[in-house]
Amino acid sequence: MSKRAGDDTVGSKRSVGSSGGAVVHLVLPQSARKSGLSPSTPAASSAASPGAVRFADALSRLELNHHLLDEVKAAGSGTADGEPDLTHLLQSVSRRYDRIEEERRGIVRSMQLMSDEAQALTREIREQSAAHLQVILDHIKDAVITVNETGHIETFNPTGERIFGYIQQEVLGRKLDYLVLDAAGEGGAVAYLERLATRAEDTQTDLASSESWGRNKQGQRFAAEIAVSQAQVERRRVYIVCLRDITERRQAEQSLRENETRYRELVGKLSEEKKRVQSTLRALSYQASHDALTGLINRREFESRLNQALAGVRRGDELGYVLLYLDLDQFKLVNDTCGHPAGDRLLKQVTGLLQTRIRGTDILARLGGDEFGILLADCSYEQAMKIAETLCQAIRDYRFVWHDGALNIGVSIGLVAITREAESMASLMSAADVACYAAKDQGRNRVHVYQADNVPERHREMQWVSRITRACEEDRLELYFQPIVPIGANRDPRAHYELMLRMRDENGALVQPNEFIPAAERYNVMPMLDRWVVRHTLGSLAHYTHDKTPLYTLSVNLSGTSLNDDRFLDFLITELAAHPLSSGAICFEITETAAIYNLAKVVYFMRELKSRGCNFSLDDFGSGLSSFMYLKTLPVNYLKIDGQFIEHVADNPIDRSMVEAISQIGKAMGIQTIAEKVETAAVMEELGRLGIGYAQGFYIAPPRSTVDFPHARGDEARKLA
Repeated sequence: MSKRAGDDTVGSKRSVGSSGGAVVHLVLPQSARKSGLSPSTPAASSAASPGAVRFADALSRLELNHHLLDEVKAAGSGTADGEPDLTHLLQSVSRRYDRIEEERRGIVRSMQLMSDEAQALTREIREQSAAHLQVILDHIKDAVITVNETGHIETFNPTGERIFGYIQQEVLGRKLDYLVLDAAGEGGAVAYLERLATRAEDTQTDLASSESWGRNKQGQRFAAEIAVSQAQVERRRVYIVCLRDITERRQAEQSLRENETRYRELVGKLSEEKKRVQSTLRALSYQASHDALTGLINRREFESRLNQALAGVRRGDELGYVLLYLDLDQFKLVNDTCGHPAGDRLLKQVTGLLQTRIRGTDILARLGGDEFGILLADCSYEQAMKIAETLCQAIRDYRFVWHDGALNIGVSIGLVAITREAESMASLMSAADVACYAAKDQGRNRVHVYQADNVPERHREMQWVSRITRACEEDRLELYFQPIVPIGANRDPRAHYELMLRMRDENGALVQPNEFIPAAERYNVMPMLDRWVVRHTLGSLAHYTHDKTPLYTLSVNLSGTSLNDDRFLDFLITELAAHPLSSGAICFEITETAAIYNLAKVVYFMRELKSRGCNFSLDDFGSGLSSFMYLKTLPVNYLKIDGQFIEHVADNPIDRSMVEAISQIGKAMGIQTIAEKVETAAVMEELGRLGIGYAQGFYIAPPRSTVDFPHARGDEARKLA
């Protein structure tokens, strides 16, 4: 068999073996040799005349595909003796292996392309991951520093640059203690990092923070919170350091601690202040309800207890109540002869004496001055009489010793049983007062029982208290006005009116002031009436700042009891603040006697109201004994001359001299004068000649209801008539 040029396929070669049989050597293509087939392979030879089947089996052992086997079988069947056509067979095998080689080369090329693509994809993924990681590091709020096994810095994120003031190139390769001061401690940076990393592992958390000190580029120290974890990167250990500047947090914590300290101090002070205020309130409450001298409850608190008792009786309370009203006899003598300190000691000793003679359930109070009240609870009339007699006898037997002298005193006691028929607490107090004065009238140092069918004159006067109270409740009070006009050379364009109080009785008849005012003054009802007058005057009649009507002044009378009522001044200030009055719209009239009785208190009262635009007139001037002496002290605008001097000023030289003197004093002090009770033209002319500035009386105009008041605002004034 011959060899073709350029072909690496060799045909069969025959040789004679030692057995004399024919041996066929099959020379395979180079590709087949690369596949592991060689002539020395046992499967490549066969015995002489092996036959097509044995050759096919040998090729099967060479793991040729079934197409090649089919070709071998076809070659064996093409000869007469059943031997395969080796030439044809080798050509088929050679072609087959050529195709296999082409396929292998194509696969190798495909695998190479796939490998290149995989490497490119891997590079892209790595680049994207690195970029993503860099973005995270650029925006993280903490400094992130990677440190190698020797303690040198390998990476430094932008937050670290901002915190420390270095750029990355300035710190790369430096020891960590260049930035973190504690890293320069025992063992150096690596030991420091190991300790923090071990702490993180011991606490079973990814990071365990620790506080340390950082140092920036300017050499300034700052508080830092640092946490360390470790990782293996390319078979070497890397420490990941997260650092946060906690200067502001430290400052906030310090501020919080300082604030907490101040808060605790403030709470302590507030607690102390609260205790002090509570103590003060208790003291004030005690003072408001107790008498400062004796320690007993005062009149206000006693009346409150009496009201409660009366309400219980009206509800059907089976407890019997009896009221005792006590007034010491000869107390004024002690004050006048021994002085007020002696009087104070006497009151204290009498208080102790009374407390030892009453029961624990009884209520003892100092009502004022030398007057005491006792409310006997769960007490019959007979028991009350025994207690009252015991008290009377104890004080009769008592001798008051002062220095080298001794005095005997007594007590007059009025007794009233409290029943559901009692009209009010005020009527009970009035009845007890009447009974007490009846005891005094009968000779003092005795007990008198109140009896409604045997009412003395004083009690008839006291009945006005309940009538006045009902008139206020039923709106049966009215206001009248009377003009005060300028006379002589006075050309004051401002109108001036005095307001006067009237009352309607239960049948609608008009009650004159001289019938109910004395009783109201005697039994402390005037503050209630004065409040009514002030409230309605300011609300409906007084001149407001925004009124377009001409300016005018209203004179309002105030009683002496109102001037001495501590709460009345507060009431007036509140009412004045609630109404926009023009300056001088209100002039308060007070009597000379009331002003002199408590001069310091009245002066304070007047100055407080004058600072709020009010004027003052001193009424009944000239009737007192010390008018001129006290006039310099009182800040008044008007002197209203007592009518007893005005009535006969035209024909009585003494009255004329008095009026003239008052006029001259008023001019010298810059105070206007007003003459009241002007009844005739002759009196009017004489007053003008004497220089009196204003006149008031029936000759000018009688009092009229405020229904006709020329400056009234609509229907409001009519409600007062």
